[in-house]
Amino acid sequence: MLRVLLLLLLLATGLGEIGCQRGQLATYEPPAVRISQVVDEMNEVMLHDVTNPPLAARFFAYALLASNEVLAQRDSACPALGPRLHVPFAAPKPPTAGYSPRLAALLAMLHTASRLQPSGSRLAAVQQRLVAECQQGGMPADMVDASQQYAQQMAQAVLAYAKQDGYYRISDRPRYTPATGPGYWYPTPPAYFAPVEPYFSTLRPFLLDSAAQFSLAPPQIFNPAPGSGFYQMMAEVRNTGNTLTAEQQQVAAFWDCNPFAVQDRGHLQVGLKKMSPGAHWMKIAGLACRQSKVPFGPALHLHALVAMTITDAFICCWREKYRTNRIRPETAIRRYLDPQWRPLLQTPPFPEYVSGHSVISTAAAEVLGHYFGSAYVYTDNTEKEFGLLPRRFASFQQAADEAAISRLYGGIHFRDAVRQGQVLGQQVGALIVQRLGKHASHLSRQEHYQRSGTLAKSYPN
Repeated sequence: MLRVLLLLLLLATGLGEIGCQRGQLATYEPPAVRISQVVDEMNEVMLHDVTNPPLAARFFAYALLASNEVLAQRDSACPALGPRLHVPFAAPKPPTAGYSPRLAALLAMLHTASRLQPSGSRLAAVQQRLVAECQQGGMPADMVDASQQYAQQMAQAVLAYAKQDGYYRISDRPRYTPATGPGYWYPTPPAYFAPVEPYFSTLRPFLLDSAAQFSLAPPQIFNPAPGSGFYQMMAEVRNTGNTLTAEQQQVAAFWDCNPFAVQDRGHLQVGLKKMSPGAHWMKIAGLACRQSKVPFGPALHLHALVAMTITDAFICCWREKYRTNRIRPETAIRRYLDPQWRPLLQTPPFPEYVSGHSVISTAAAEVLGHYFGSAYVYTDNTEKEFGLLPRRFASFQQAADEAAISRLYGGIHFRDAVRQGQVLGQQVGALIVQRLGKHASHLSRQEHYQRSGTLAKSYPN
């Protein structure tokens, strides 16, 4: 009888927002689409707060860890991640019965995010709407209350775990001062922002062993003399920027993902907000889950895994950035080639090597490609709200390659930073897949459902 009820519940979820009234075979449960909708609400708060890219990834990762661990207690299609983290996380035990795992999972995500994000109180309305939806669908009041209580328990446990990752100790470190001398990064116009998260690499990783786990080729030696390798890279960025096609400009704009770009308009400076690179890939994960009609459990697990992958990728990337501390193309070109040159995109406020978007895009694509297949066709319309046209991709890797080269088109990265960023991202993504999806196969959605009935992967013991 239990199997029959579970099958009916799964079929109802796949058909969309169908709720069963009290007295019917099952109580209403939130559908899988609510996962990406809550992620979107988190991103709206980040846009409001102008959250920087590495910190945004950290917010997503902890909120989704809380959500994943709630559902993992009752849904085998959503394996627990806590025991497999670099420093294991122990989830509090759930109630023996009487709560909704899906509602509790979404509420745990919202509770955690509301405490981590500066303007997290804005998520209270989202929680209220979610609870009201479940109540209107026939979920008993005592089940709603039990779900809220367990969600709060999980959120408190994850927040305590987050406090031990080193981020809260960053404020005790000395203020970062940019190095002086040729070849080193220095704040760029028009706003000359202070460096973003110079100590982010000191954070505890989620799934990797350390920020220094991978080794990369060193950046091109700084030498602005004509004919040198560095001079040739400067010339490439300048010449590319001066001869961009309409398509290349569209690519650069689509993957800009600058949370706060500043433009000079007469005597005023105007700030333009966009979502972060990590948020873009979280939205791509949601898009793929909706397109493939992935059930709630595997969809939540995949969101959590992508969020942790992106955060670990940022941790590794930020170590390389502040270790090499290389000058940005804008500074170098204006100093040694053309004082009037301007990049298409605004230069982000942190060192150049390696390209962050190249790292996190390649890492996320590695994970998504592993779960959905290496030839997953989709149309990315996630930048529509910022006035950008959708772009169609034949694979996640193609999208990641485009994100990487967009940094050269935008004039904010040299060629070697793009290439080595892809190398680092591939290493991060491949190791995480190896550790957490060891027995997973690269199957299309249809093939995978025929063989296993779910996108969830069986972890090795």
